[in-house]
Amino acid sequence: MDSEIRDGLRSAAPVVISVLPFGLLFGALAVDAGMSVSQAVMMSATVFAGASQMVGIELFGQAIAPWLIVFSVFAVNFRHVLYSAAAGRRFTRFSVWQKALAFFFLTDPQFAETEARGERDKPVTFRWYVALAVPIFVFWIAETWLGALFGRMIPDPHALGIDFLLPIYFLGLVMSFRKRPLWLPVVAASAVVSIIAWRFVGSPWHVSLGALAGIVLAMVAPLKGEAAEAGRAGE
Repeated sequence: MDSEIRDGLRSAAPVVISVLPFGLLFGALAVDAGMSVSQAVMMSATVFAGASQMVGIELFGQAIAPWLIVFSVFAVNFRHVLYSAAAGRRFTRFSVWQKALAFFFLTDPQFAETEARGERDKPVTFRWYVALAVPIFVFWIAETWLGALFGRMIPDPHALGIDFLLPIYFLGLVMSFRKRPLWLPVVAASAVVSIIAWRFVGSPWHVSLGALAGIVLAMVAPLKGEAAEAGRAGE
């Protein structure tokens, strides 16, 4: 097997395990909200964004204007605009159609794994990227199907604690970037602003606002450092 494909499949394995309870939970909640099994599966196949899918099924069927549902889903997924801007620089050798497919598959773990591979000075090739993305995509759909069929037989994931798998996985991804300059200040700024936004603005905006706070700090801090160095040089 090609080494890049093997690396992609190896990276996909922990993601598939981590999202398992959430895929099952989404399928169960979707059917409970009035969707058929096929509709739940179709939503996972076309939207492919767990958090916004959860928001969508909470709003479907309620006396809410369609534009508000679309706006809410957009708010949850706004961080993907930031992801695509950052990851796009890794796709310079992709064709137009390859880029389109890559951006469709650009979930949170896909972005983190792409950045981590780039940090290790390994090429982000289309073969590696697809080998990482396809198993996550396929298993997400399969988990939705199983959850829709048998979800009511699954014990409460909160009671079992398995809903904590994904936060642990994301914490591991964040820690993998700890050697980057300004890592701790950026993480701290994102966390503080996200908590404040969650308290005073509400979900799902706290996710995007926290991300923007980290990005602003990462942009401003080097500029201040360069200005300070220029000032000392002028003296």
